[in-house]
Amino acid sequence: MRIAVVNPNTTRTMTDTVLASAGAAARPDTTLVGITPTSGTPSIESHVDEVWGALSVLTEIRQLESGAERVDAYVVACFGDTGVAAARELADVPVVGMTEAALMTAALLASRFSIITMPRRTRDQSDRVVRSLGLGHRCVVRAIDEPVTGIANGSLHLLDDFAAEGRRAVEQDDAGAIVLGCAGLADLVDPLGTLLGVPVVEGVAAAVTMAEGLVAQRLVRAGAGRVAGS
Repeated sequence: MRIAVVNPNTTRTMTDTVLASAGAAARPDTTLVGITPTSGTPSIESHVDEVWGALSVLTEIRQLESGAERVDAYVVACFGDTGVAAARELADVPVVGMTEAALMTAALLASRFSIITMPRRTRDQSDRVVRSLGLGHRCVVRAIDEPVTGIANGSLHLLDDFAAEGRRAVEQDDAGAIVLGCAGLADLVDPLGTLLGVPVVEGVAAAVTMAEGLVAQRLVRAGAGRVAGS
């Protein structure tokens, strides 16, 4: 199967980092296609960025949907699931957002869990997705104040910050799992899990494996490929 991993921002190194995470989780027979928009915003760190990022997602998916080389599913690799709802109306194959996939995975692992996102001002975006999924009573959103652009070439330098916030989540939120609240943090999964003693969920990996499952079961969302109201 072919899965397009869509990065809503224009930072190509972030796409490469996300693809590495996706590739580590994907089945051997899955082909991953990384998509970096040619115009838009270099990172999604505000409501304005989110709108530009959503437009980039829709533009890239529309081009793929009308092209000769189709894909079997899309993964949107941005925490906050930028443009996912609209993309599901545009595409006739499954569209999986990394936030929803990560939260659904965490919900299977623990009765209570916490997101650690970045930077701090993006907490509202995570809160919105948590509430839309009806998980507000199970999930606490935490944040560290670091820019997304700082992880384009790796995230291990943030381990201490994530570990400190993760310990507070375990002790104060009674979190039985941690969700990494940004794409490009796959380097933190194993060391953070070891330090905290709870499962750490990385959204891109969760989204890719979920997309594979939907394709394997030949499942697509009702109304996919139709603009709402048409």
